[in-house]
Amino acid sequence: MTKSPRYPNTRLAYEFIKTYRRKFPVEVMCEVLGVAPSGYYAWLQKPVSDRAQEDARLLRLIRASFKASHGIYGAPRIFLDLREAGETCSKHRVERLMRENRIVALHGYRTRHYSVGKPSVLVPNLVNRNFDVSKPNQTWVSDITYIRTWEGWLYLAVVMDLFSRKIIGWATRSTIDRQLILDALLMAVRSRRPRGTIIHSDQGFQYGSDDWRRFCRNNHLEPSMSRRGNCLDNAVAESFFSSLKKERVKKRVYKNRAAAVEDISNYIESFYNHTRRHSYLGGMSPVQYEAAAKLH
Repeated sequence: MTKSPRYPNTRLAYEFIKTYRRKFPVEVMCEVLGVAPSGYYAWLQKPVSDRAQEDARLLRLIRASFKASHGIYGAPRIFLDLREAGETCSKHRVERLMRENRIVALHGYRTRHYSVGKPSVLVPNLVNRNFDVSKPNQTWVSDITYIRTWEGWLYLAVVMDLFSRKIIGWATRSTIDRQLILDALLMAVRSRRPRGTIIHSDQGFQYGSDDWRRFCRNNHLEPSMSRRGNCLDNAVAESFFSSLKKERVKKRVYKNRAAAVEDISNYIESFYNHTRRHSYLGGMSPVQYEAAAKLH
């Protein structure tokens, strides 16, 4: 028998073997066409199309990406994961496979509606909801949230660079006081060395303290504040806390504060900053976005 070129399509190879099995030995044709005899005989019992085989392979990759994201990635972000790994499937195919296999990303919390607040009487609002900035260290935002533990509340303060949405400073304490936000801001200052950076916050008493204003002045930061009672003026920081609670905390109560701090640290440093894809950043993580920006 003249040696034929290998078939790139497994199903076509099986069909060729089936057509010519009375003329040539099956084992010889399998060897020539690069397929296993066991696979051919299994196909004879229940033929599986190449598309179905490819769907099964892609589904394994989809499940791996979904698991790595802790169940928060939907089809658009999983599609980016697959594309980055060298796959050429379409986003619609990913959506179909997820839908057929009931792979559903976690849903966010119900959107809250806020009333319009009064202008700040402490510090002017220098941001005015202009959350799109063109370079690092142009504008930072800061806010505080709370996490439940069986030991009591754990308070978390963060500082985010609006350019990349990266958390550049964060701190936790068992009490909500001025030192909490100063610790978070100190981490940001040590990592970024700002010059003329706007630091935006709400009108919490911690951000209006003399210690806060003195720290900002000594570290070349220009304070900015939301209007009173208007959380939309600090919506990006609020959005981060929403993601943290939806994607990691998931309404649970931690055994103790130490366990909560460990989990929050893992979320911020290992997942959110380095891995989590942001639609605002074109599907990149904050670290990837900053690295790409340095190349241009």
